[in-house]
Amino acid sequence: MKIIKGGVTAAKGFYAASAAAGIKYKGRTDMALIYSKKPCKTAGTFTTNVVKAAPVKWDRMVVESGVKSQAVIVNSGIANACTGEEGMQYCKETAKKAAQVLKVESAGVLIGSTGVIGMQLPIDRIQKGVEMLAASKEKSLEAGNLAAKAIMTTDTVEKEVAVQIQIGDKTVTIGGMAKGSGMIHPNMCTMIAYITTDAVITKKALKKALSSDVEDTYNMISVDGDTSTNDTVLLLANGKAKNEKIHVGTPEYDTFARALHYVNETLAKKLAGDGEGATALFEVKVVNAETKKQAKVLAKSVVCSNLTKAAIAGHDANWGRILCAMGYSGAGFDPEKVDLFIESAAGKLQLIENGVALDYSEEKATEILSQPEVTATADIKAGEESAIAWGCDLTHEYININADYRS
Repeated sequence: MKIIKGGVTAAKGFYAASAAAGIKYKGRTDMALIYSKKPCKTAGTFTTNVVKAAPVKWDRMVVESGVKSQAVIVNSGIANACTGEEGMQYCKETAKKAAQVLKVESAGVLIGSTGVIGMQLPIDRIQKGVEMLAASKEKSLEAGNLAAKAIMTTDTVEKEVAVQIQIGDKTVTIGGMAKGSGMIHPNMCTMIAYITTDAVITKKALKKALSSDVEDTYNMISVDGDTSTNDTVLLLANGKAKNEKIHVGTPEYDTFARALHYVNETLAKKLAGDGEGATALFEVKVVNAETKKQAKVLAKSVVCSNLTKAAIAGHDANWGRILCAMGYSGAGFDPEKVDLFIESAAGKLQLIENGVALDYSEEKATEILSQPEVTATADIKAGEESAIAWGCDLTHEYININADYRS
């Protein structure tokens, strides 16, 4: 696998565009387009929140219908959630406008929205934005990057990744973009991710590769414990690489799945590290667990602990908060067997052994925890399974951002 520059336009045959439609923000782009001349097979995973935004319902319908897609239209600023029949009608009107200007089937147009819940979309601006997107679409990496910027809300940086693999004698590319900074506690975050590939692959293989990988990537991140109404991950494959078709259960499928995992994990970590007000990516590894489920539950409980996140923000090696979060997770383990380590670019330090504090250097611990990426590893000595979860520190800026989010 080769890591390359780019995002959603890295794969052959994909175009992107961005536009400033004035939906909520002024002086910045707020709409994005992903387009493929060749119709794409699609796969998707969506929020488990009972309250689902109109575009989530729309996209699920499109993906499950089996119709091929050529366009994704995304807006930022307004989530089109809790908007009733009017919100669904706006999805339909957006798809109709996209079909008209892009010359594609409206039934296959995918829709994405992110932003404030409860506000109706200004459909006239959305439709004008679609026209601008269609007129400015390009295949360039820059166009993909600008699209990634257009879907940001409280994000501080755009999030992109792309890789290439060999399937037979053909080069297959997978690229993606994502946004999400708050309301991230996915269980399939607000997080939305769009992944494109030029692979020739069966619908079954595409669906399996995405759905099985979400459990170990997007579903293992948390910023604030809130599951969004708009969480969506979409994967589009247009077959332009002209490789031999990839089927489930083959070595080629395994190669594709590993590359897709890298893309998903990279985007997931970018999402977690760019949490609202965050200054550090906080990674938690639970190793030598009895079962995979046990490891996941324990790791996720730690990254969701506000007390632990606050300690990371303060560069304080308050390891008792980590052990406490593991203890109330619901997963059984023997606390008197736990070894705990912290690690970053500044080094590695063991804090406890068999559940008891060691005589470690607080100064060194503070140095380690002062880095932009920090890892805590808990060895529970119960088996051979492991899991990783990602989150971020909790700072005063999180409150500042969310106290007046609608203004």
